[in-house]
Amino acid sequence: MTTSAPSAPSTRPLADGHDLIRVVGARENNLADVSVELPKRRLTVFTGVSGSGKSSLVFATIAAESQRMINETYSAFLQGFMANRARPDVDVLDGLTTAIVVDQERMGADPRSTVGTVTDTAAMLRILFSRLGTPHIGSPQAFSFNVASISGAGAVTFEKEGKKVKERRDFSVLGGMCAQCEGRGQVSDFDVTALFDADKSLNEGALTIPGYSMDGWYGRIFRGAGFFDPDTPIRDFSTRELDALLYSGPVKIKVEGINVTYEGLVPKIRKSFLSKDHDAMQPHIRAFVDRAITFGTCPDCGGTRLNETARSSLVAGRSIADVSGMQISDLAEWIRGLDEPSVAPLLDSLSATLDSFVEIGLGYLSLDRPAGTLSGGEAQRTKMIRHLGSALTDVTYVFDEPTIGLHPHDIERMNTLLLRLRDKGNTVLVVEHKPEMIEIADHVVDLGPGAGSAGGHIVYRGDVAGLRASDTLTGRHLDDRVGLKAAVRTPAGRLPVRGAATHNLAGVDVDIPLGVLTVLTGVAGSGKSSLVDGSISGLDGVVTVDQQAIRGSRRSNPATYTGLLDPIRKAFAKANGVKPALFSSNSAGACPVCNGAGVIYTDLGVMATVESPCEECGGKRFQAEVLDYRIAGRNIAEVLALPAAGAHEFFAGEGAVPAAATIARRLDEVGLGYLTLGQPLTTLSGGERQRLKLAMHLGERGGIYVLDEPTTGLHLADVDHLLGLLDRLVDAGKSIIVIEHHQAVMAHADWIIDLGPGAGHDGGRVVFEGTPAQLVADRSTLTGEHLAAYVGR
Repeated sequence: MTTSAPSAPSTRPLADGHDLIRVVGARENNLADVSVELPKRRLTVFTGVSGSGKSSLVFATIAAESQRMINETYSAFLQGFMANRARPDVDVLDGLTTAIVVDQERMGADPRSTVGTVTDTAAMLRILFSRLGTPHIGSPQAFSFNVASISGAGAVTFEKEGKKVKERRDFSVLGGMCAQCEGRGQVSDFDVTALFDADKSLNEGALTIPGYSMDGWYGRIFRGAGFFDPDTPIRDFSTRELDALLYSGPVKIKVEGINVTYEGLVPKIRKSFLSKDHDAMQPHIRAFVDRAITFGTCPDCGGTRLNETARSSLVAGRSIADVSGMQISDLAEWIRGLDEPSVAPLLDSLSATLDSFVEIGLGYLSLDRPAGTLSGGEAQRTKMIRHLGSALTDVTYVFDEPTIGLHPHDIERMNTLLLRLRDKGNTVLVVEHKPEMIEIADHVVDLGPGAGSAGGHIVYRGDVAGLRASDTLTGRHLDDRVGLKAAVRTPAGRLPVRGAATHNLAGVDVDIPLGVLTVLTGVAGSGKSSLVDGSISGLDGVVTVDQQAIRGSRRSNPATYTGLLDPIRKAFAKANGVKPALFSSNSAGACPVCNGAGVIYTDLGVMATVESPCEECGGKRFQAEVLDYRIAGRNIAEVLALPAAGAHEFFAGEGAVPAAATIARRLDEVGLGYLTLGQPLTTLSGGERQRLKLAMHLGERGGIYVLDEPTTGLHLADVDHLLGLLDRLVDAGKSIIVIEHHQAVMAHADWIIDLGPGAGHDGGRVVFEGTPAQLVADRSTLTGEHLAAYVGR
């Protein structure tokens, strides 16, 4: 018989004590020395008004430091190829785990980037067809629209047994790229009459292309090329001369004693304009491209991007182009129907990925959908797919408003997915405004109390019940509900839409009332944006405010983006008798040391770039003598430091610049009154960027405004402000059409058009037209059921 000694008192291993992420003294952007402890392996939701500091704490501090520290584990050689990350402005960050950021940033606008390529499903399909396709045509690259077919031959010289030997070698690469469109699926065609005025000669300014004046270098090249007489009207050119002007390939010539390369207008425009992202072009260049160039489906490949050889190989009677164009939910069923033991692991992996698309609410997409056409919400959910089945645990997942673009019905599914990630042992941090997602949080951090300089403090930390009982702005508005209108407005007319068939629309006929607030709703993928983009946007008098990201460098700010800086510069110049360029930090008035940036960037190679305030200008960005010029006692740096609301008061009063006051007032009207005029655009949150665009469009003369989810990024307290703005626009005689999922906007509408009943080919039909009260009474659609629950009916 054996006896055991009494066991020692159990002690908790030290490793189990690291169950908190600790932040001490965070000062990124507007954070005011924030300190907070966040529980690991829990779902924490960060709330607060737009600009209160949520993203600065979660993304710019916690996630940024985690990713920076991971990058430092790589060799200096590899770090040289990676993006440098500066350490956040924080005293202590403790308990960090690997951070995976799933944000709203649009996917690359490269025309060859598709849903299939960014999720690796296209690569798996290529392997599948290379193994099972009949006839067999080659390796996976034979099915890739990014690989061109090439062949060649030549002599190679090498040493063999001490002698130089020359041999002939042949090579060939079989790719799937369509040669006509180069794998883009579209071809461009030029309207050559838009390139020049045929009644004029070159010297008379015949070229109508931006930047091609006769005073510039391009004009001097065409004038001195010698292929045509620059004093002859273009309509009198011979066929040979016109061909040289339009289509000539690169030719070496000498102009004014300088060796240059001459090239015809069409190939030159293809290289200079069409190689750029359309949305990144300057407005006048974009207008020229829209006027002079038309894009159509490639006649050779029918828009599939693949050559005939790639399309000839079939699996179960379908080509890779056929299956890439299928709705993903249908493709998942097709894959499950393949019984091929030789590629069973590949089919299992492909099925799991496609099922994740369906599970996350993106089953209505197709793999050949260009990635750049996805909305911010769709892009974010697409990025989530690779993480749903991941075996990793103890990871910090960071989400930026994952409910954007989601119908209330889909929010429930998103909540389930986030809880699944948490229950696998991960830490989930979510920046969110929707009460449906705040309700599922284990822990809530509320920032405020206001936005911009009035924010940056933690005003509440705890559970949801405590938030509801707190006196914070979020707590007071968490249970807010907008009731149905007692009376709706009477339409002043109708905008008829007939036979709308863009994307999944099934020949929709609908009359959109004018002079009222109309809301287009329905589940994600039901056809709302297709109806607007295909049948409403682009009509005369229609102003569309979409969700496309604002493009601007760190030198861009609200004053430059909205055009507010122009009247300010002119007013300063007039009041002080100097030129306007002095009052631009990108021009003559810039500080010579920092070139108007306000900070000095020191590149330390593989180490993080160091950013420090410019000692010469003190971060004000202007030369000292420029700051001596004033309007009503303020210099240009002090004016740019004003919030929009304060700028409106200043320019409407003692500053006396009416044009500037008008633009500043519009910023205040859309809820950006706290935003300083000189704040870099790169520091704005998603909601702030959206409303900045709306403020710009408020000054346009269109009679119909189309808004794409204007509640994006809006705090619960700001939704009432938005509804007031929409009412003012309608009362001013505007017709407002809003694509929206937020029940508060639906309840406040005069008319609702509900599309569905599902997504993709299960949608594309109008399932309800009428007032919100009628939709609630009928409860015939998913939207009706959720709106009824929202208003308590």
